[in-house]
Amino acid sequence: MEIVWIIFAFACGFGVKLLGQPPLIGFLVAGFALNAIGVERNPTLDALADLGITLMLFTIGLKLNVKDLLKREIWAGTLVHLGVWTFAVSALVLTLATVGLAFFAGIDIRAAALLAFALSFSSTVCIVKILEESGEISSRHGKICVGILVMQDIIAVVFLVVATGKVPSAWAPLLFGLYFARPVFGFVLRHAGHGEMLPLSGFLLALGGFELFSLLGVKGDLGALVLGTLLSAQPKANELAKALLSFKDLFLIGFFLSIGLVALPSLSTLAVALALCLLLPAKALLFFSLLTRLGLRARTAYLATLSLSNYSEFGLIVLFLCVEAGWLADQWLVVLAIAVSLSFVITSLGYRSSHSLYARWKVVLRRYEKPERLAEDQVYRPLSAEILVVGTGRVGRGAYQAMHNLVGDRVWGMDANRDQIARQRAAGMHVFAADAENADVWDAIDVNSIKLVLLAVPSIDDCRNITEQLRLAEYKGPIAAIARYEDEHEALLAVGVDKVFNFFTEAGTAFAKDSLRMIEDVPVRAVSA
Repeated sequence: MEIVWIIFAFACGFGVKLLGQPPLIGFLVAGFALNAIGVERNPTLDALADLGITLMLFTIGLKLNVKDLLKREIWAGTLVHLGVWTFAVSALVLTLATVGLAFFAGIDIRAAALLAFALSFSSTVCIVKILEESGEISSRHGKICVGILVMQDIIAVVFLVVATGKVPSAWAPLLFGLYFARPVFGFVLRHAGHGEMLPLSGFLLALGGFELFSLLGVKGDLGALVLGTLLSAQPKANELAKALLSFKDLFLIGFFLSIGLVALPSLSTLAVALALCLLLPAKALLFFSLLTRLGLRARTAYLATLSLSNYSEFGLIVLFLCVEAGWLADQWLVVLAIAVSLSFVITSLGYRSSHSLYARWKVVLRRYEKPERLAEDQVYRPLSAEILVVGTGRVGRGAYQAMHNLVGDRVWGMDANRDQIARQRAAGMHVFAADAENADVWDAIDVNSIKLVLLAVPSIDDCRNITEQLRLAEYKGPIAAIARYEDEHEALLAVGVDKVFNFFTEAGTAFAKDSLRMIEDVPVRAVSA
């Protein structure tokens, strides 16, 4: 049976990718197709789905700064949205129940509130997948999304404790002692090397945290998140996250398949699910209004809103408890499963054009900004920058250092990861934090003084968006970028990049040239790029 899953997942995922859309849409379609031919969920598929979610939460923790959760835009945005949404949707459901509309007839105030509560959550799996694919998990709006998702997970834990009556073990407070075990975890990572032991140690810590929390009566997924967070300050945390990336993505396919295997839609359930999806614009408007009122820039609030405007797999858990208690008919599980799937598709499709849409509507959206700027939303203006390196990861940092040796302080680095920028500034680098895909950033910077831009970012979509923003800001100078694969070379040239360097070829060329200089009696000829 496993080969059937693989065939359908590959065929649908590959077909959707050929159409230029995210493969996860294909995986959802594959789940419904498998359901249609009579394939049922089984423990193996559920185990793969659970493992994928556990690894995903663990890798979120590896990139999470707990201080972010204490920011007002995170906790206030989450709680106020939850309260307003639950009240408004409850009132709507009760109104529909009062008029006796099919599916809603017989719903009381308790069931209406729980249905609205289930619809208030956003999907951690869908959002993180989209942000990672676009390379924006460490951006300002990416961190806002992750912070809100973690807050929602905490609320989910509290709800499950209250709803199920499952009180954590009396030994559960001992879990706070894991904070003091950080040196042990750090020792494991430092000595795991860079090969197969590194991802294996990640599996051990993620699953160990899951099992430990479950053993003490606490939601296991929270344990994986906590263990990842405790490791986030380790130097190898980012390397570990990259080592687990392929495993996580592979196992998450099981999750997307399992969503489609919940049940097949009928015309009536599909109609109600589509009606629930009509509420997504209201969910988006509420998020945008709250985040801008809390001081976020319009673009940050807009991108975070697009990501968060979907329904969550956690809603299925809430509705399952309602069905078991007899408060809702079991057909609501089918309705929500379809609504969750459709919301994933809507978010995936909508986010692909998010940056170009903002560039088109930025004048309108900026009207909703507050005059005051949060500290993290201030745009730094590098006055002496003539050469700008966008992306200060390993490749970008190397490019910056090489340029700095040649032209000194006329080169500056720029990255959306503020924690990384803080460390590099402390090391004496001339860098500043900003999201290069943000049109507001280029409006604030004098691009006429910049003579060269180097794009050291890993995603071709990021290069495309940054190049578009630079041209819209009337930057006239040359743009250089790196490519990892041969097919990316022509694609980058097509979007307006002037020079593309193949990452592996150029690294090999530079390595050979520098090595030859070690032999004085061998002349070094010029090597064409």
